[in-house]
Amino acid sequence: MCELYKKAGLDPKKICGVTSLDIVRANKFVYEATGADLAGIDVPVVGGHAGATILPLFSKVPAAKDFTPEQVEAMDKHVQDAGTDVVNAKGGKGSATLSMAYAGAKFGNAVLCGLAGIETTECAYVIRGSKEQLPYL
Repeated sequence: MCELYKKAGLDPKKICGVTSLDIVRANKFVYEATGADLAGIDVPVVGGHAGATILPLFSKVPAAKDFTPEQVEAMDKHVQDAGTDVVNAKGGKGSATLSMAYAGAKFGNAVLCGLAGIETTECAYVIRGSKEQLPYL
């Protein structure tokens, strides 16, 4: 999206690639696997929003500390394929609208909190600069 903005002469720094939907999914999957208190699970997710570009950081979550490398690999795949799984479950006639609405509301709430001066942290995929080795982070 940033590249499309640049081509249109718009400011790509106005784009924020939100990973909230993938975070919501990763949190749910860790909860299901561990039974830990969902309120204490917050899986950071970096990268994009398509397949293998989705990178949940399970190593940053105390509830997932005992996951084996095989469990982490399976959980990565589960998060990466979650959207496709929903579409397939609906026979190609829909998408994960409820989880998208929840994730959007969660992100919107974080934005409003930030505007109100309440400290909040959300994962996002943003452009850094053209001189950086990794221009998006």
